[in-house]
This record gives sequence, C-alpha cells and structure tokens, in this order.
Amino acid sequence: MVDKEKKDNQINFLGESRDTIIKTFATHEGDNGSPEVQAALFTQRILQLSEHLKQNKKDNHSRRGLLQLIGKRRRIISFLGSIDEERYAVLIKKLGLKK
Repeated sequence: MVDKEKKDNQINFLGESRDTIIKTFATHEGDNGSPEVQAALFTQRILQLSEHLKQNKKDNHSRRGLLQLIGKRRRIISFLGSIDEERYAVLIKKLGLKK
C-alpha cells in the first residue's frame, strides 16, 4: 500500500497536461529538454500505457513500447545521477520512483 506521505509528494501524471508537466519540472524558462522534463514526460506516457495494458492484456505491441519507454527513462535518470546527485534525488522523490 502506498504511504499517504509518498502520495502527497507525487504529481498526478494521468490528470495533468503536457504543458503543466513541463512547467512543473522545467529548470528554467522555455525548458523542455532537460533530463527532469524528459523523465517526467516519459513517466506520464508510461502510466498511460500501463492503464491501457490493464484493459488490453494481449496488446503486445504496446507492451514492447512500454518496455522501451521504461528503458529510456531509466537511462535518462541514471545520466542525471551521474552529473548531479542533488537533482537526481529531487527528481526521484517527485516522480515517486524507488532508488
């Protein structure tokens, strides 16, 4: 079961628009390519695909796309961890991921 404290720190990605997520995670004005923004957008797409796959269990093409997105997000997050530990820790906490 998810802790209430952990749930409060997370952002509801399924209900948010792309622009809102970009504004929330942007490091400066007009930022849409930083690792934080990319990881947040991948997280939104991952959650959407997860919901889709709950309804469509035999959709293996979407399942493969989901696994590719998870890998991309993992690589972006590990890159951020290698260049700046503090930003990495903040991002992991905001996204509600384990690490």
